Amino acid sequence: MPKAIIFGSNGQDGYYLRKLLEAEKVETFGVSRSIPADIIGNVADYDLVSGLIKKEKPDYIFHLAANSSTRHEVLWDSHDAIGTGTLNILESAYKFSNQSKIFLSGSGLQFENKNFPINEDAPLVSTSPYGVARNYSLHAGRYYRSLGLNVFFGFLFNHDSPKRGERHMAQKIASYCRNINDQNERLLIGNIDIRKEWTYAGDAVRAMWMLVNQKDEFEVIIGSGQDYSIKQWIEACFMIAGRDWRQHIAINSEFVPEYDTLVSNPKRLKNLGWQQQVDFYQLAEMMMNQTD
Repeated sequence: MPKAIIFGSNGQDGYYLRKLLEAEKVETFGVSRSIPADIIGNVADYDLVSGLIKKEKPDYIFHLAANSSTRHEVLWDSHDAIGTGTLNILESAYKFSNQSKIFLSGSGLQFENKNFPINEDAPLVSTSPYGVARNYSLHAGRYYRSLGLNVFFGFLFNHDSPKRGERHMAQKIASYCRNINDQNERLLIGNIDIRKEWTYAGDAVRAMWMLVNQKDEFEVIIGSGQDYSIKQWIEACFMIAGRDWRQHIAINSEFVPEYDTLVSNPKRLKNLGWQQQVDFYQLAEMMMNQTD
């Protein structure tokens, strides 16, 4: 039976990836700083990472551990989980398990964004500590690939699910809409005209699995290529709840967004055979009803 290690197994993507791997009959070890996990530990701990990879010699290694915030205050956490974690995994695999297929998760926020669909050839930028760490991870992956490791890099654009944390916009809105008690209560939101992708996380991890099981592409954008505004998400959630969103949403006129539109061009991914299975409105239904 093939083996896989998921670093960052307790996050949204780790949850869906584990379900997929178990369905594929892959023995899976989940590593996380929080419980429950098969192994409680930090990917920034080289002794833990190298010891585990040396012992298990996994067929697959997935690095999903990260704090997805772009705030400067999480500078060191981003550096440790994404940057140091990547280096620990790659060096350990290089020394002890060079047959492993390694997936490194990236982000659409690594690219220069001019509000047009972004492909893999877009210039890289580092406009936040998060972007700095992601680009470090990318370049480390390229270096170890030149040494012969099977390293794959997926640039993930926004993706959501019922497992998403409530500090993320899709879940914040869905959770608020599900739990309104006071008719005078209002949720304060910034610019509701911002457009981004709302891909289902289960579809995103299928793309990860597809990527590590082919040999033609090594760096691929993972996204639907379909953008919707925050306003459209609000409308979809409130329609499901049978409420008028205008009575419950307040706009923060002083909010300054990082971007107006963030959308991918997933042509390379689709050429590998990937197709989106859950659309925007189906995702809203899932998150409002809290069903996988």
